[in-house]
Amino acid sequence: MESSEEDEEFPSIETITPQPKVNSLFQSHTEKGIRQLCCELLDLKDAVENLCGNTQTKYLAFLRISEEVAETKHELSELQKHISSQGILVQDLMIGVCSQLDEWNKCNRREHEGEKKQESSEDRDSVPNETEDSKMMVLETIDILLAEHRVEEAVEAIIAEEKNSSELKGSSEALSAEANSYRSMFLERKAMVEEQLVEIAKQPLISMVELKKALLGLIKIGKGSPAHQYLLKWYGSRLQKSIEVFLPSCSLWPRTFAATLAKLMFSAILTTTRESGLIFGDNPVYTNRVVQWAEWEIEYFVRLVKENAPSSETISALHAAGICVQASLSYCSMLESQGLKLSKLLLVLLRPYIEEVLELNFRRARRTVLDLEEGDDNLSVAPRFVSPLSAFATSDNALIDSGLKFMYIIDEILEQLTPLAIFHFGGNVLSRISQLFDKYVDALIKALPGPSDDDNLTELKEVLPFRAETDSEQLALLGMAYTIADELLPDAIWSLWNTHNETQEPRSEPSESTPTQAKPAELKEWKRHLHHSFDKLRDHFCRQYVLSFIYSREGKTRLNAQIYLSGNREDWDPDPLPSLPFQALFAKLQQFMTVAGDVLLGKEKIQKNLLARLTETVVMWLSDEQEFWGVFEDESSAIQAMGLQQLILDMHFTVEIARYAGYPSRHVHQIASAIIARAIRTFSARGIDPQSSLPADEWFVETAKSAIHILLGPGSDTSEIDEGHIMHDEILSDSEDSASSLSTEESVESFASASMGELESPMFTDPEN
Repeated sequence: MESSEEDEEFPSIETITPQPKVNSLFQSHTEKGIRQLCCELLDLKDAVENLCGNTQTKYLAFLRISEEVAETKHELSELQKHISSQGILVQDLMIGVCSQLDEWNKCNRREHEGEKKQESSEDRDSVPNETEDSKMMVLETIDILLAEHRVEEAVEAIIAEEKNSSELKGSSEALSAEANSYRSMFLERKAMVEEQLVEIAKQPLISMVELKKALLGLIKIGKGSPAHQYLLKWYGSRLQKSIEVFLPSCSLWPRTFAATLAKLMFSAILTTTRESGLIFGDNPVYTNRVVQWAEWEIEYFVRLVKENAPSSETISALHAAGICVQASLSYCSMLESQGLKLSKLLLVLLRPYIEEVLELNFRRARRTVLDLEEGDDNLSVAPRFVSPLSAFATSDNALIDSGLKFMYIIDEILEQLTPLAIFHFGGNVLSRISQLFDKYVDALIKALPGPSDDDNLTELKEVLPFRAETDSEQLALLGMAYTIADELLPDAIWSLWNTHNETQEPRSEPSESTPTQAKPAELKEWKRHLHHSFDKLRDHFCRQYVLSFIYSREGKTRLNAQIYLSGNREDWDPDPLPSLPFQALFAKLQQFMTVAGDVLLGKEKIQKNLLARLTETVVMWLSDEQEFWGVFEDESSAIQAMGLQQLILDMHFTVEIARYAGYPSRHVHQIASAIIARAIRTFSARGIDPQSSLPADEWFVETAKSAIHILLGPGSDTSEIDEGHIMHDEILSDSEDSASSLSTEESVESFASASMGELESPMFTDPEN
């Protein structure tokens, strides 16, 4: 029992397959698979060889067929040539037979009259038939040439037939039915030739050589007008493609894209004009069409410039506009040699755009100049501007910074202008510069003490970065404005103008538009405007300066009529002096001269100009102050001859101040004389006789000189005062004719209207303190 259980759990060893049997069994299966695979590969190889053989056979057959087709085509061509030669041969034979018959008929005319007439009639019937056959052959030849697209040969055949055929030369009304039929068939062939030529000319990718052939063919068959239109269309489409390729890159070169665009545009116009002349000659009709086409293209060019230019208020837009004017007008001058005068049209189209760019750039400049609080430390101002303005530097550099900013803006704008832009738009630029300077002067007026004429200047901020409180600061402000108006701005404009003149080609004959005739007068007028604008600033300073002297802090007038009413003849000093206000005026002007000599060093012209204007302002105020004269005219006031004498002495003294300081003014002399004359009339009306109460004129002159000597103190020298120039017409101001001097045009503004009621916050300096 135990052994049987063990047999069930452990099978007998005889049931296990020996290893050699296993190896033989698997080896036989592998060999069979390999043999089968080899057979399949051999079958595949046979199939591939069969396929290659079939392909090669078919390819050789295809080559044979191609060669047969080429041979057949060649044979057909030879057959056509043979047929044509046979036809020509037959035609020549017929002509020869006819000529021989004519000769034979002439020889046998006497013997065979009847036969000759019959044969002649038969010959005449046969010749028209032969002629009709030749015409049909011409038509067939044209058809063959058209079928083979040999258009040039077809055109030559048509031209030759038109020259030789009488039916095609005259009017169709006088022709027979047969001739009209032939004419109609010939015109149909001619129209077919035209259609083929038009199809060739309309192809978008046609080369210029092929286009010329087609156009010449159209011209030969009498279709020059449409041929010219196709020429313009071809160049127009070619230009359009060039522009479409270039436009995406305009943003990469915002300053110079207009020059490249102008080169594309005007090069196409120039090439079109030349080709039109070569192909179509100097026909006025075609020339006018080229001009009209060029005008359309220029309008398109200006529109492209506007659409792709930078924002009009940027400096890049101004640069691009200047380059556009320079490049386009230069190309227009080249086109004039081809008979195309397009400059006027171009300027008419460009002017609104250029003026818009100039206007917006100067608006931006005005905002920058008037925004005085925001300083820009990165302004790269040219040294030629820094050095003259730095001479007026004070403790606060905000004033100098404003001047440098103004000149930087002007210089930045001028650098963008090209010679031709200056030539055609220089007047526009000059007027805008003067307007910008006017605004800048308004800003400087705000920095001076006292109210300005325009307190509603909205473009200026309420708080300015600097205030000119002291005399030195105010003089520095005036000196800076004068330097800009008289030196820096004119120098910048003249240097630019000289550069423009150097770039101009010499002209054989002067014309009305040459710069040497038109521009200097315009520049002179522009500089005069700058000086007038500075005069506005100067007059405001002088008026506030004088008013601060005349009125006290309490609003009372120091220079009033009461000083000429007190006193009597017994109290008169044998060596009289001017009244105290005029002595204070002399001291104040002396102090002003000292400060001006330090601040305005080297600028004697403006120093004298300011002192003369200050003196004028005093006498102008006195001449127009009705309250002052009302005291003398009032019957209740007691006037004496001594008051008149003192007033006349004060006027002589005022004139002597100007003479002594070296700034004599005709205007001061005239106003002082008018005041003396009015005073004499007023006192005479009140019963005082000037002839008996006043000393001689020489006494006033000598007394005024002596007063200056006394007020200056010991050691002063008044010998330089020329008595011959006192209170005479020889007292002259600076020349008004000098182009470089400030305008001396007298202001008609009344200073008498300035009273304490009009001064919001008067700032006065008491000369007695």
